[in-house]
Amino acid sequence: MGRAPIAVSLIGRPHHSTRRSRRASIGFCALAGCGSLARMFGFLGIFGRSRELRQLDQAVRAVGLHPRLIPDAVQLTTVKLLAETDTGRRAYDAAAEMLAYCMLGPHVFTGDNGADLTAAVETRLEAAFEAGDSLDARLVLLALHAGVIQPQVVERYRLEAG
Repeated sequence: MGRAPIAVSLIGRPHHSTRRSRRASIGFCALAGCGSLARMFGFLGIFGRSRELRQLDQAVRAVGLHPRLIPDAVQLTTVKLLAETDTGRRAYDAAAEMLAYCMLGPHVFTGDNGADLTAAVETRLEAAFEAGDSLDARLVLLALHAGVIQPQVVERYRLEAG
């Protein structure tokens, strides 16, 4: 009568419901596919930053934007978008260029990276608007909705969130 009710854990072993079973939670994560959950918690510093986020940090630094200036939600969404399309090193560099252009504006971006890279990013930006649904277009939309895009970029390309 004084014992707590017994429940069956997800891995099939009985345990008392008043005790938390470590194996049950591990079994649940194995069933639910929580492998990506551990990677997502990397931004909290619990497991360290994921390889993908470190790769994005390096790429962003290379184009003159400090990673701490980018909100965590924007970084995580960028990594998610890259995972959906292409995971090559060049994809991280291209995404970093687009984010840096949007966040720094054309003048600062040109000062940090030169006129050639600025022209290449602007060409990609115009192609993204014509294509409609590309990685570059999604990154610009992400920067716009997150409120981290420079007003000069918004005015130059007549962007609006809606």
